[in-house]
Amino acid sequence: MTVHPSGQQFPLRHGTTEAVITEVGAGIRTFRVGDVEVLDGFEADEMCSGGRGQTLLPWANRVADGQYSWQGKDYQLPLSEPLHHNAIHGLTRWASWELIDLRVDRATLRHLLHPQPGWPFPLLCEIAYVVGEGSLSVTTTVTNLGARDCPISAGAHPYLSAGGGLVDECVLEVPGDTLIPVDARGLPTEQRPVAGSEDFRVPRRIGDQVIDVGYGGLRRGADGRTVARLARPDGVVLNLWAGPGYRYLQVFTGDTLPADRRRRGVALEPMTSPANALASGVDLDRLSPGQALSLTWGVSLVPEP
Repeated sequence: MTVHPSGQQFPLRHGTTEAVITEVGAGIRTFRVGDVEVLDGFEADEMCSGGRGQTLLPWANRVADGQYSWQGKDYQLPLSEPLHHNAIHGLTRWASWELIDLRVDRATLRHLLHPQPGWPFPLLCEIAYVVGEGSLSVTTTVTNLGARDCPISAGAHPYLSAGGGLVDECVLEVPGDTLIPVDARGLPTEQRPVAGSEDFRVPRRIGDQVIDVGYGGLRRGADGRTVARLARPDGVVLNLWAGPGYRYLQVFTGDTLPADRRRRGVALEPMTSPANALASGVDLDRLSPGQALSLTWGVSLVPEP
């Protein structure tokens, strides 16, 4: 029996809108509308690279040295980014997720995260995907099954496709009033008002700029959503929106990826907390026993006027 690197494949469709969700990590392998590749995904015979389409639980981004403290006790996570001595992107993105509901245009997957060294908190994780006309929405729900409070930081890692070329000719808009630069290890150094070359509140061309920073102070509409936008040179415009609870967007132009994937898409990553939140405690959510945290984000093709 041949097994795909990303496990079972769950195709979804609504008209000309198609997505493929994977058993491994409950991730998004592809998302397209007609002939338009909305996300920079990966093939069925490939292993997911660069976090493409993965959900990040029970923490997003990095934890310095894999170390954090909770309720007076110190913990050591596996160093899953050994080059920089960090723990990165949680514990569920390489796990098998159970399919609990599958219809033509939607799927829900579930994973029970058991306690393990460095993470003593049992969590029930569910991800629900729904495709609509030109859109994909993702709802992540995490429930604390333990007998004591636990920390949680959630995120997602979609790459908006540059349309077959490089991101250099794309126009980016990010509605963040604060900036969180990172050091050579990908760890935050400060949080300050956005200014200068990192300010994308007014849409502008990316050019040769290298971007790997977090944005906070996200501006929101009346519906509580924040919206980032990528306009491609082929005329396609893509929106990435994140609902209440996602307080940050990490933006990454993919410059450290292998050459064949480098700068082929812009990662717009909704996160509840900035990088290193398990250690710093900045905007870290706390779940009491039995409490659930539910978050929704989505991506869509902006219709032509």
